[in-house]
This record gives sequence, C-alpha cells and structure tokens, in this order.
Amino acid sequence: QVHLVESGGGLVQARGSLRLSCQISGGTLNSYTMGWFRQVPGKEREFVAAVSWIGGNPSYADSVKGRFTLFRDNAKNTVYLQMNNLTPEDTSVYYCAGRRGSDVRTRVVSYDYWGQGTQVTVSS
Repeated sequence: QVHLVESGGGLVQARGSLRLSCQISGGTLNSYTMGWFRQVPGKEREFVAAVSWIGGNPSYADSVKGRFTLFRDNAKNTVYLQMNNLTPEDTSVYYCAGRRGSDVRTRVVSYDYWGQGTQVTVSS
C-alpha cells in the first residue's frame, strides 16, 4: 500500500523560506503524478503545485507562481516543495498527494493517495 509522509513544516517569518518534503513508500515515485495542496480551517483544500510522472514542467497555482518550486528526486522517492518569499497568506496545512494517471490535475478528487499534512505558519 502506498504511503506518503510529509515533513519540513514549521514557523517562519514573512519573506522567509521553507522546504517541504514528501517521501513515498510502498511504491515508486516515478509511477505517480505528484501534487501539493493546502488547507486552512473552514476552507476547501486548494491546489498548490503538481508534476507528472512522465516529466515536464510542474504546474502551479497563480498565488504561488514565481515563489514556490516543486521538484522530485526519484532516486530518493521524494518530492519537494521549495517555498520562498512566504507571506502570512501561505499559512496552512500542506498536503502531499499522488495519483496514478500521468496528467496533472488540480482537483482534490483526482488524487488517490494523501499524506497526513504538515503545518506551515508564516508570521508577519
């Protein structure tokens, strides 16, 4: 069974950086399209970024373009989300997700596997 485990969240000041990691077990990373989502209490989970297992450039939500970078290390079975120039509006629980299809999707229902989430808090 596939498991995703996120790490790297924490508290950071505005304009700071964090790198989130998501390690996959029970499967190989290069078989899944991987994505990051985030959710704050009372709101729906929203798409942040994703990349297809067949390669190509990642897709990003407009709110994070130019600040966040998704990249994957297939040898380590790990996908990363590098977050720069963080703002308080980025405060959220961040979730790693995987799907068996090769195309990038932005909807929560399109993903088959989810991590437990990691909290990111950005102070002003």
